[in-house]
Amino acid sequence: MTWFYAFDLFGVAVFAITGALMAGRKSMDLFGVLVIALVTALGGGTLRDAILDNHPVSWIRNEWYIVVAVLAALGTIAWVRFTRPIPELGLLVADAFGLAVFTVIGTQVAMQQDVPVSAAVIMGLMTGVAGGVMRDIICNEIPLIFHKEIYATACIAGSLVYIVLHALPTPPGVDVTISMLAVLGIRLAAIRWHLQLPRFHLLDRDRHD
Repeated sequence: MTWFYAFDLFGVAVFAITGALMAGRKSMDLFGVLVIALVTALGGGTLRDAILDNHPVSWIRNEWYIVVAVLAALGTIAWVRFTRPIPELGLLVADAFGLAVFTVIGTQVAMQQDVPVSAAVIMGLMTGVAGGVMRDIICNEIPLIFHKEIYATACIAGSLVYIVLHALPTPPGVDVTISMLAVLGIRLAAIRWHLQLPRFHLLDRDRHD
């Protein structure tokens, strides 16, 4: 098992956990939990591969992606059932880890297809956030990407860090590690200190209805 494959499976497991936790907050049954976990864990990568014409998509080529997602979801159910509920902060932190892993992996996969830098960044962003957006929409929640706190910006920053480091003569794995830490650090800082980008306010006097 290569480190790239191991990181990919780790991201699947973490996002499946966030999906299971969200489904648990909505009091879904076992089938609902598994569906939300799979959508969250595999949605972003599936959309990326479809756009890049990278067929068949990862979970069709390798059934371990589905196995890992299902096991992570079932493990989350067992953990919550026999220990204690995981607080909302735990959901946000787990989501941040998955975001970091999938953003960098998505960027890397796109670069292997020789796409322009802008497209690689978009693919990294899509891989990181699409599964979570699907999860939140299905669960009737406002997607985290649309919250005030920095979310998508962390993906874009991490993707750009990876692209720059990948072009430099860095030791193997350093570019991936630093890029993931960049996404994770920015996202956790946003959660901790409620960091946000400037917002656009349309005042009544600016409206011309």
